[in-house]
Amino acid sequence: MPHHKSTKKRVILSWKQNRYNLAYKTKMKSMIKKVRSITDKDLIQEELKNAYSLLDKLVSKGIIHKNKAANQKSKLAKYAGSLN
Repeated sequence: MPHHKSTKKRVILSWKQNRYNLAYKTKMKSMIKKVRSITDKDLIQEELKNAYSLLDKLVSKGIIHKNKAANQKSKLAKYAGSLN
């Protein structure tokens, strides 16, 4: 347990930020699963747009690294391209 008042505050803030980031990461994973579950080439374009937007938002907030976002976008684009 922390002994200083400022350390106690940092523990609480760290926990809150962890919850906040975890919510966004869960949203990201759900969005990726949603895109991967689509089999229609016309529908996937709109969902890809939303997924790209969310990934860019997470990068700008500092929740994920920009290379991770680029990697995820690449995988989703590859999946969308493989649909007939």
